Amino acid sequence: MNILLIEDDPGVSHFLKKGLEEHQFQVTLAHDGLSGADKALAEAFDFIILDILLPKMSGWDVCRKLRKEHGLSTPILILSALDSTSQVIRGLNGGADDYIVKPFKLDELVARIYAIHRRHKGGSLDRETLAYEGLEIDLQTMDVSRDGEKIKLTTREFRLLEYFMKNPGRVLSRMRIMQNVWGVDFDLGTNVVDVYVNYLRKKIDKQFDAKLLHTVIGMGYVLRKDEN
Repeated sequence: MNILLIEDDPGVSHFLKKGLEEHQFQVTLAHDGLSGADKALAEAFDFIILDILLPKMSGWDVCRKLRKEHGLSTPILILSALDSTSQVIRGLNGGADDYIVKPFKLDELVARIYAIHRRHKGGSLDRETLAYEGLEIDLQTMDVSRDGEKIKLTTREFRLLEYFMKNPGRVLSRMRIMQNVWGVDFDLGTNVVDVYVNYLRKKIDKQFDAKLLHTVIGMGYVLRKDEN
């Protein structure tokens, strides 16, 4: 796996490069946000590890540039000393796939890299498209449509919909959604899942008579045909 490491601290970047290369990863270094963003767009990487407090361009801006301005789908893991819940949420909402707080254990980082990489690769290897009750998504192009009408989703909304489409008729708890869509295995104590489900619901259900995304009170959410 070819990894781009965007980290300005020489000690941390040396430690990470050496440790990751011992796990058979190829590591390219960028020591500021601007050059990191340029490298991410110029070369094909399998994975990006991104610090937040960077010179020339912050990690927040790098993530926004790659995701929202250029639509880059390469997995991004934020590695930062900023450890408040609000910072973690900001990173995940900004397009990052995971967030690890410094200090950290290298084994944990490697495990997270493999887990995120499997999630990104697994969908397109199993099937290229998913369909349910007129709703269809292409896992490679990220195109979404319902009854032939195109729907524009953000990267996070697409991943949320993909998870529902892979589990139709199954009630999914907020914690389970957080684990599989955000890659976070602990309760953030926020309504981030509810907010994104509402975003998604407005796009895939609002203009259609039959509703597909339903709330199961006290349990979570489910993708199923409206029985009313």
